[in-house]
Amino acid sequence: MTTVDVKSEAHKESHLRSVLKGFTWRIVATSTTMLITYWYTGKLDTALMVGGTEFLLKIGIYYLHERAWQLIPRGKIRQVFKLKK
Repeated sequence: MTTVDVKSEAHKESHLRSVLKGFTWRIVATSTTMLITYWYTGKLDTALMVGGTEFLLKIGIYYLHERAWQLIPRGKIRQVFKLKK
């Protein structure tokens, strides 16, 4: 059995991977939003309009959030919490 030294590998995600993760999540989340909107309003056109708007805005926001987390070196947050104890 082969073991992998996690500390020796770079764990930064590529921009493409962040985009793909955001896109697939938005499909799931937007579908949920459209179903909820349709359930409340009973109007398919309203559900599609809300879902389309949400999809475009939130995929960009997710990408920015994901990239911001890449700026924080791994392990730094745990170090901050250890210092506070």
